[in-house]
Amino acid sequence: DILVDGKLCDCDIVVDCKVGDPIPLEVKLTNWSKHSVGPFALTVTPYQDYQNGVHNYELQDAITFVGSNTFYIDSVKPTKDSVYFGALLFLYTGDFYLNIKFHEDNCSRELPLSWFCLPSVHIRAVEPVV
Repeated sequence: DILVDGKLCDCDIVVDCKVGDPIPLEVKLTNWSKHSVGPFALTVTPYQDYQNGVHNYELQDAITFVGSNTFYIDSVKPTKDSVYFGALLFLYTGDFYLNIKFHEDNCSRELPLSWFCLPSVHIRAVEPVV
């Protein structure tokens, strides 16, 4: 599960956030396999989709992470959850998306396939109401 500002994200939900406010990001992974998985890393990369097949990943002037955009995970035990917290800070208005990728440190341990099907996260950064 992925939560942005406390709201569960799935493919049909757009989360509205205010420019200038830190927005909590939570990624919850559940290991339904019979084996522990890990170590691995999870990287969150924001981008803009121009709806013409072009994605802009050069957003360092528009979005920043409070802390790191990469979570390092030792292992997730069978039938257990592991939750990771971060925060985003939007500096400009616009529609943004989050791309979440996994990086395995050990090729002999496969990550659950469902982790590669995380929902698309669509965030709309809006001006704060004065």
